[in-house]
Amino acid sequence: MVDGIQPKVLTLKDILQEYINHRQIVVRKRTEFELRKAEERAHILEGLKIAIDNIDAVIKLIKKSKDKDEAKVGLIKKFKLSERQAIAILEMRLQNLANLERMKIEDELKEKKKIIKELKAILASKKRILGIIKDELLEVKEKFGDERKTKIFPGAVGEFAQEDLVPNEPTIVVVTRDGYIKRVPPETFKAQKRGGKGVIGLTTKEEDVVEHFFTTMTHNNLLLFTTRGRVFQLKAYDIPVGTRTSKGQAIVNFLQLAPQEKISSILPIKKGMDSKYLIMVTKKGLIKKTALEDFVNVRRSGLIAIKLKEEDKLQWVKPTSGKDQIVLVTSNGQSIRFDEKNVRSMGRAAAGVRGVRLKGEDYVIGMDVIDPKKGAKTELMVATEFGYGKRTALKHYKVQNRGGSGIRTAKVTKKNGQVIFGKVIDPEQAKDRDIIIISKKGQVIRIPFKSIPSLGRDTQGVRIMRFKAIEDCVANVTFVELPKVDEK
Repeated sequence: MVDGIQPKVLTLKDILQEYINHRQIVVRKRTEFELRKAEERAHILEGLKIAIDNIDAVIKLIKKSKDKDEAKVGLIKKFKLSERQAIAILEMRLQNLANLERMKIEDELKEKKKIIKELKAILASKKRILGIIKDELLEVKEKFGDERKTKIFPGAVGEFAQEDLVPNEPTIVVVTRDGYIKRVPPETFKAQKRGGKGVIGLTTKEEDVVEHFFTTMTHNNLLLFTTRGRVFQLKAYDIPVGTRTSKGQAIVNFLQLAPQEKISSILPIKKGMDSKYLIMVTKKGLIKKTALEDFVNVRRSGLIAIKLKEEDKLQWVKPTSGKDQIVLVTSNGQSIRFDEKNVRSMGRAAAGVRGVRLKGEDYVIGMDVIDPKKGAKTELMVATEFGYGKRTALKHYKVQNRGGSGIRTAKVTKKNGQVIFGKVIDPEQAKDRDIIIISKKGQVIRIPFKSIPSLGRDTQGVRIMRFKAIEDCVANVTFVELPKVDEK
């Protein structure tokens, strides 16, 4: 506590300044105490000097007095002494009358007056006080400035690291638009039938909505990309665990974000990944490919990932092998599929090239990576804002050149709303897994993937979620990476 009232988080410079302020108070109070003691002693010595200078009269007055109190009053009256001086004279021993003792009293009085002058000069000068603090610190350094006898380790001592104390298990990470983050176990949400209302999965502030919702492993590194094109890094287990309905903690406690800068994409980096590149896509349809090794060492203040125009925002980042295909999906239901080789590798500060041509107010709502070897077996799943969803075989999406307008992937109507989610999935791998859908007002439902039908491109899909609140809509969708845990 700086002011003794409220705890504060201080920078290193602020801590040093508060220490100096504290030491000034200590030195000033100590000097005032020493000055008071010196003045008290000088006062007594002045009284004793008066007594020695008038020793005969003092002895005569004491002999005539009936008792000690009368002698004290007489001394005070005749020699204009204080009560403390009179008592000191009465307690003075006869041996102090000797010439040698008399000189000691006079010398001590001179010394005390010199000390008093010096202490008053210190109290009158802030520069003198700071000089004393500096000298005392140098003395401490000289006396205790030996080499550190203990060693500092970033993790646990010995063979243990922080990861050894954290189980590597699946977890769901939730991030809201206003910058709150938390993680919860997948089993927090039990499986339900398609078209249900689900449960409350997050308590958000008024006007806040869920923006990122995905599963990962607790030991994975997370690359967090921002709307301004910067990237930060966190361990998944560094994200605080929350309950199903808690809003989480402010992400600014973990990252040095600038004003109006928000997290736009979070990429789990798994150990042993064979990916060589990161593909980035902006809201305005620009695409960029950068080597993954350029993001190995991400400093605490972040790195530039892509150069953006003022009105554009970085929204999606995915790892690729260099031989994959890319699919982009827009809010008006358009999609485009093209080879990754059509996008050349660029440096971190480059701006990228056009990935899809947008019409009117349309914008990109999703991107994903396709393995050409599995392309014939995979499907593109989309979800719309009013709770409709479907999946369509990728064989119905022809490979085009980068930068075109694409083809229809979903029929957008007033009933189902605009497309808000698009993801490439392998139905064989996902058939025993679940999908978790969360709304902007925090409602969550978990349904089996196999309950979502496979339909044609130009269809609106089927109802996969109903909403409890008026004007609520789907915010995001994620897959549970492990088979669901049945609740008993």
